[in-house]
Amino acid sequence: MSASKNNFRSKLPNVKTTIFTTVGNLARQHNATDLSQGFPNFGADPRLLNLVSDAMQRGYNQYAPMQGYFGLREAIVSKIERLHGRVYHPEAEVTVTVGATQALFTAISAFVHPGDEVIVFKPAYDCYEPAIELNGGIPVLIQLNNDDFKVDWQHFKSKLSARTRMVIINSPHNPSGTVLSKDDMLALQEILRPTDCILVSDEVYEHIIFDGEAHESASRFDDLAARSFVCASFGKTFHVTGWKMGYCVAPASLMSEFRKVHQFAVFSVDHPVQRALAEYLKQEAHYLDLSNFYQQKRDFFLNGLTHTGFQYVPSKGTYFQLLRYADISSEGDEQLAKRLIVDHQLACIPISSFNKGGLDHKLLRFCFAKTEETLEKALSVLNRFNP
Repeated sequence: MSASKNNFRSKLPNVKTTIFTTVGNLARQHNATDLSQGFPNFGADPRLLNLVSDAMQRGYNQYAPMQGYFGLREAIVSKIERLHGRVYHPEAEVTVTVGATQALFTAISAFVHPGDEVIVFKPAYDCYEPAIELNGGIPVLIQLNNDDFKVDWQHFKSKLSARTRMVIINSPHNPSGTVLSKDDMLALQEILRPTDCILVSDEVYEHIIFDGEAHESASRFDDLAARSFVCASFGKTFHVTGWKMGYCVAPASLMSEFRKVHQFAVFSVDHPVQRALAEYLKQEAHYLDLSNFYQQKRDFFLNGLTHTGFQYVPSKGTYFQLLRYADISSEGDEQLAKRLIVDHQLACIPISSFNKGGLDHKLLRFCFAKTEETLEKALSVLNRFNP
């Protein structure tokens, strides 16, 4: 038999198994209470499930239009106009995607050429950099401080160059739970105004924001909106992450290029689910009540930590809470996260996995999108840790 001819050069040589897979496998092996990955362990609204079933029974089981079911695109446009005052054209400026991850990947793929620089704020969700590198781009990483995760806008400005093609922001921010303020967005707008940089705004937690804070979407700001892809997630909003349903809005000139990639990557998205979502979005409470729902869970989780040695700043958005453990242990975050799973059957995510160069600031991320029973199990473990 001849020797293998499968010699190749990897396009992603530095990409390893994600921390989510590693932690998830270990959690299952040890039957751990899982507060690691970002998905709810409770059911979706039965009405939404019935709407999907009804759409199937009514025969909407063939391809949807490439851009998405028009009724859903109209509902998205209406929602954004009510919340942020920006009017997008449902025909030319909205595309329904296979989750926000596909929207992000598609926006990057459509515009990043070999040698282009893309600014990414760290800690960052792990899908941005591989998409940049796969397209020959160069991630320019800006590490946020580990106290308040605020952006130093002058430092950001110093990182812009003639090769900067794109900037990626994420608010509410995974993993820190912080949010960009109006002043932050105005600062970003002024810095980018003289450039031709494209902005990709990851807003998947747009409806999960606490303590009276406002979600300052890129859609709210004229110059930002004119250069932005705003990417969002129905899966996160309606507790159905397994459906992989998202959307992207952008000016027509940008969206035209986006769709050139989209049509050959996935072409179209689950048709009956789109029909169901179009109907479900007609009731604003289905997404406007989400902040209060999750704030109760955040507060339940934090109230249960009162007598522990963990330090924290309450999350302002997302369904994640960071806990600092420097007063409890000198272990590295990956080491402690592993010990929590193996010895205490509790899973979380070490934040060094999100940081530039694996910086370890003694922070762990916990997902509180869980039932009270699950959160109580987690708290019973965490309450064993004292200074």
